[in-house]
Amino acid sequence: MPRYEFRCRTCDDTFEVSRPMAESSAPADCPAGHADTVKLLSAVAVGGTSSAPAPVGGGGCCGGGGCC
Repeated sequence: MPRYEFRCRTCDDTFEVSRPMAESSAPADCPAGHADTVKLLSAVAVGGTSSAPAPVGGGGCCGGGGCC
């Protein structure tokens, strides 16, 4: 389940909320009970390693980056 980061404008606390993507824009109260919060834009980091080099020319079935 995705986690969304919020900041409370009242106490300046930053906190995370786990919720379905369908509820991503719903407001969230801070842990101290304040309702004046704002959802922060979070950068997504994807880790891992690749054993094969990235394809040159965009990949795809025809080499043009799209599907035929």
